[in-house]
Amino acid sequence: MYNNVQIISDLCNQVNVIQDMKLEDEISQKKFRCEAHKLGVNLIYTFNWLDARYVNFFKDYGITGQQFNILRILRGQHPKPATIKLLKDRMLDKMSDASRIVEKLRVKGLVARDISKEDRRHCDVLISEKGLQLLTEIDKQNEYLDSFCQNLGDNEVRQLNELLDKLRG
Repeated sequence: MYNNVQIISDLCNQVNVIQDMKLEDEISQKKFRCEAHKLGVNLIYTFNWLDARYVNFFKDYGITGQQFNILRILRGQHPKPATIKLLKDRMLDKMSDASRIVEKLRVKGLVARDISKEDRRHCDVLISEKGLQLLTEIDKQNEYLDSFCQNLGDNEVRQLNELLDKLRG
């Protein structure tokens, strides 16, 4: 789990590294076919940059980002159960195998699963008390997670969210 000293240390390291981070320097590529090409490369690079930080963060809690995503969906549904289909529809990574992720969470005691006797394809999933406690523990680190965007002001964060929505629109 992250403590305050680790958070401050990580933030200082991020500030020193990020201030001069330019895509061209990071990937040693000076020319792009056009700005749209550079944007595509930049989005992929930035996704991987963020993903590495999330992977490292969640490792301390013994879960993956996909497992965290499922737990958050289930917490939002709580106390009602969710079906595997609902989980698949709401997951951030649409290529994930929700059934496999739920099984791993069940083995860890973070969710409970109820398979229908009439239709074995139908499965209700509930977050367990242990799962809720884990999310409460992770929630204490929201400020650290938000720090990944520390180089942007509030208006820039809002604008970037709007531009990303527009890009997918």
